Amino acid sequence: MANRGYDVVVDVDQEGDLGHTDLQEDLEFHSSNFEDQPSRTKIAPDSTTLRGGSGPSSTSSKRYLWSLSFYSQFFDVDTSDLLRRCTAALYPRANFLDVLDGNPDLYGPFWIATTVIVILFLTGTISQYLAHRGAEHFAYDFTLLSGAAGLIYGYTFVVPVGLWGTLKWFGSESANLLECVALYGYANLVWIPVALVSWSPVSILNYVFVGIGFGVSALFLFRNLYPVLSATDVRTSKILLVVVIVLHAALAVTIKFLFFAAGSPFKKGEKHEDKHDGDDDDKLRLIRMLFRA
Repeated sequence: MANRGYDVVVDVDQEGDLGHTDLQEDLEFHSSNFEDQPSRTKIAPDSTTLRGGSGPSSTSSKRYLWSLSFYSQFFDVDTSDLLRRCTAALYPRANFLDVLDGNPDLYGPFWIATTVIVILFLTGTISQYLAHRGAEHFAYDFTLLSGAAGLIYGYTFVVPVGLWGTLKWFGSESANLLECVALYGYANLVWIPVALVSWSPVSILNYVFVGIGFGVSALFLFRNLYPVLSATDVRTSKILLVVVIVLHAALAVTIKFLFFAAGSPFKKGEKHEDKHDGDDDDKLRLIRMLFRA
């Protein structure tokens, strides 16, 4: 046997019988070249390096703000994750932060907020149309779309940033910006079914539906934010909790009075103005008829 960097010594008798040795009968020898082994060996990357953490090769996998890879990590979810998180938001059986499992995303909050904006515009337009039945001409109010975008996007992304900054100011180490945004984003999911059924001209039904949406989403936020807010002192946590509930109530009231015309005092004012405009038109017609005569 040629010497390839190792020696094998086997003691056999003259007849070639191995006799009673420690080698098993089915033992087979295969030729191997250990000199090529270092070139074939590949070091597996560290899991912390893949996420941009510290590691031996973290300098080669850094994610910068101007690179797409930095933002792609916030959208690293699949369909099963989204369905599981949406179900947990509508039917909370466990803490939503446990459902996130340390991987909060921005994909769900963005598309949920966008869907709510579109549905609010459509149902708000239907509600206005039903409230103005009998009029000669109905004009679409596209300011509802811009108003819905400003309201929902602002509430979903600005309020969590303010809450996170306040918690950091008071020394809370458990506050996480992405988790706050994810909580508010998935809490908006309840407004989709509420908007789909709140276009009715019956005012009391609209109040009931919006109230149910407010109760479900406020309970979701309270249940998941309370452990985070409790990291501060008792007085501060109570104040922050009241502010969170008040802001959420303001969102519900704005949705009711801005998008659902039946029973809204703002829409009544518009009707009153329209009536005066009609009276003015009648006076102008009468004056023209007199001058023609």
